Amino acid sequence: MNIASVLQQTAGERGSAPALIDVFRRTDRTLSFEELECASAEMAGQLVAHGIAQGDGVLVLHRMSLELYVLLMALFRLGAVPVFLDPSAGTQHIVRCCDLFPIRGFFGSVKAHSLRLAIPALRRIPRAFCPDWLPGTIRIRMRGTRAQPADIAPQEPSAPALMTFTSGTTGQPKAALRTHGFLLAQHRALASSIGLRSGVVDLTTLPIFVLANLASGVTSVLPDADLRRPGAIDARPVLAQIDRHRITTIGASPAMVARLVAECSRTSKQLAGVEHVYMGGAPVFPGDLRQAHEAFPHAEIAAVYGSTEAEPMAEVSLSAIASEDFLSMEHGAGLLAGVPVSCVELRILRDQWGQPIAPLDDVQFQQLCLGPDEVGEIVVAGDHVLPGYLQGAGDAETKFDVGGKRWHRTGDLGRIDAQGRLWLLGRASAKLTDDRGVLYPFAVECAAQQIAGVRRAALLHLENQRVLAVEGVPTSMQDTIRNTLLWAQLDRVSVLKSIPVDKRHNAKVDYAALRVLLTKDT
Repeated sequence: MNIASVLQQTAGERGSAPALIDVFRRTDRTLSFEELECASAEMAGQLVAHGIAQGDGVLVLHRMSLELYVLLMALFRLGAVPVFLDPSAGTQHIVRCCDLFPIRGFFGSVKAHSLRLAIPALRRIPRAFCPDWLPGTIRIRMRGTRAQPADIAPQEPSAPALMTFTSGTTGQPKAALRTHGFLLAQHRALASSIGLRSGVVDLTTLPIFVLANLASGVTSVLPDADLRRPGAIDARPVLAQIDRHRITTIGASPAMVARLVAECSRTSKQLAGVEHVYMGGAPVFPGDLRQAHEAFPHAEIAAVYGSTEAEPMAEVSLSAIASEDFLSMEHGAGLLAGVPVSCVELRILRDQWGQPIAPLDDVQFQQLCLGPDEVGEIVVAGDHVLPGYLQGAGDAETKFDVGGKRWHRTGDLGRIDAQGRLWLLGRASAKLTDDRGVLYPFAVECAAQQIAGVRRAALLHLENQRVLAVEGVPTSMQDTIRNTLLWAQLDRVSVLKSIPVDKRHNAKVDYAALRVLLTKDT
C-alpha cells in the first residue's frame, strides 16, 4: 500500500472539486483533486529524471503552498521520503539531522537555498531543487512540463513515508519516521475524531491535517500568512480568505486563533458561517475557547489534544464543558481535555517519568495502571501512535511493551475522571515537589488564566520557591493573584511583559527560557 493510492482514489471521486487553494503574489491559486493528481505524477517524473529513487530522503524547506503538497504527493508516489526539520533550531541541529538519515535531495524556496549555501552539511546534499529559476539548482515545476508521469510505487505498510525531527534542545534530535501504514491510520483517526467529510472547506495551518483533508475529499485553504510566527500574523488577509472562500472549518494553534479573534474584536466582526473551529498543537485553555466563541458564534469550538507521536488522543468542545467543570479548573483540577478518541487506548500509569519501563505482561501492566481521579503518566497505544524513533534514539525513555503491544509515554501527567474524561496536569518534568507537597503546573496555570486580564501563566520552582509568572496584567495585581490562588501556596508572582513561548506554535511555554529570564530578574 502507498498513501498516494488513497489520494489517487479520492482524486477519482472528487475530480474537478478544489483540493488546495493558496495565495501567490496576492492572487488566489487553485488545484482541483484531478489537477493535483496529474501535477504530482508529472513532478514525480521530473524527480526520477534527476536521480531521486525509492527510499531516498529529500529535505524540504518550503512554506505551506501548492508546490509543497504537489512535491509531497510526488515523493509519496516514488516511495521517496520527505524530511522536515526546524531551521530555527540552529546549525548544529541541522547538521545532526542530516547525519541521522541519508538525504539525496534538497527542495526549497530561493530563500531556503541561501541557507543551504551557508551550511556545509546542506551543500553536500547531491541534488538541489527549486520551484523557481535559480542558478546552481534544478528547477522542478508544479505543472506544464514534458516529464513522463511516474507510476505509484507499491509500498509495504512498514515502508518509510515521512520524517520530522524533534528540536533537540534538551539533547540529540529524535527522528519521527512515519510509515505509509501509519499515515493511513492517522488519516482514519483524524477523519473519525474531527468529522472530515467530502465537500467541507477547511482553513488549516497544521500540515498533517492537510494530508488528512486530501484523503477525505476536503478542500484545504492555506492561510495567507507567515506561519513561522502564528502568534504574530496579520489577521486581515486570513479573515478575507474566510469570507472569500466561505470557510466552514478552521484548524489552528490557539495563538493563531487568538490573532483572528483580536482582529474580529477590533472591527466588531463575527464569522457566522464557520461551523467548526479546532485548536491544537499546544494547550488550549478555557479562555481560548470562550474568546473563539465570540468571533465564531455559530461554530462548535473544540480543543484537540495530541502530539507528534500520537495525533489525536482526546478532544473536547466548549459546549460539552459544564459550569462545574469551569469551576473545577478555577480551583486547581487541571485542564479538561475530554474523552479519549475511539481509536486510541489511553491509560494513567503510576508516575515514574525518567525511569525506563521494562517489558511487562498484562498483569504487571494492570498493577501499574491507576484508577479514577488518580494522577499519573498518560500513556497511549494504537495504530496511529508512533511505535519508535529512527535508530531507537529516545525509545528507552518514551516506549515500553506489554505482551508485544507497544505503548508510548507522552511525558504528560493527567487523570481520568468518573465520566471517563481526561484532565491534563502538565509535563511530568515540570511537576513541582517540595516540603509542602506536590503542585502540578497546569493546575495552577489553568486557574490563573481564568483570572481577569491574565493572558498567560507559567509555574516554576525557582531557588526553592513556588514562582508563578503571568502576563497581561499590571504589577498591582500580584497580591490579588496570590490571594486568589491561596491553595497553591505561591511564594512569588512575577508580572512579565511577555512569557517566552515555543517558536513553532507560539503557544507552549518555554520553561527553560523563562527560568533564565526570572533568574536574571531576581
